[in-house]
Amino acid sequence: MVKSLKRMVRSGELAAGTFLVEFVTPGIGHILAGAGCDFAFLDMEHSGFSVETVKSGLRFLEAGGIPTLVRIPSRDAHDIARIADVGAEGVMLPLVGSIETAKAAVAALKYPPLGRRGVALRIAHDNYRTAPPAEALAAANDRTVLILMIETAEGVENAEAIASLPGVDALWLGHFDLSASLGIPGQFDHPSFREATRRICVAAKLHGKGLGRLVTGEAEARQALKDGFRLIAWGGDAWLMQQALAEGVAGLRRMASG
Repeated sequence: MVKSLKRMVRSGELAAGTFLVEFVTPGIGHILAGAGCDFAFLDMEHSGFSVETVKSGLRFLEAGGIPTLVRIPSRDAHDIARIADVGAEGVMLPLVGSIETAKAAVAALKYPPLGRRGVALRIAHDNYRTAPPAEALAAANDRTVLILMIETAEGVENAEAIASLPGVDALWLGHFDLSASLGIPGQFDHPSFREATRRICVAAKLHGKGLGRLVTGEAEARQALKDGFRLIAWGGDAWLMQQALAEGVAGLRRMASG
């Protein structure tokens, strides 16, 4: 049975997953489950994934019991609602810098009275089940998770206001974009980046919201845990495969030359 992403985000305990930007195959849910993943971060912003691919991928991941958050490529209301309609339990928005953008995202994801999402019942998001409309809408509002990416200097300035908003479940540090926005691309130990990270973490903790980010190695992971991040994606599918393959191929060449 698929674990609840909502409970995962709110628990304050470590939830470890990975980033999917290249491989969404029928076995992916069981592959991640076998690796011990708690969740998947399925990306539409920097991949070629279509809505149809995501719809299938969500079912593949569900088969392995892996709850999934989907990063959409925009902050538009119709993209938010559509990806929720095809079954995404968690929706992530990139480049959120203002309280106005955050409020609009909540309104797009939630049904009345919490928002203004268009009503569609007995489709993928509710597993085609029949239920009284009021009950179905309330269940969807309770189930869906909204994660907002803070990855600009503007977002850091408004992080506390964004985190205070009902309907926002977690803040996600977009580390590369944030470093670029601060004028220090890739300098994750720079005092300006560290201070921005601290402000994001304080904002989330102050308002009881989850904290997420992607890490690509042990040192980065240790720092993330120290900072208070508990929703952590370990690497990404293409990078992990390439790294493991590169190590194996290099080892073969060393053996052959020795």
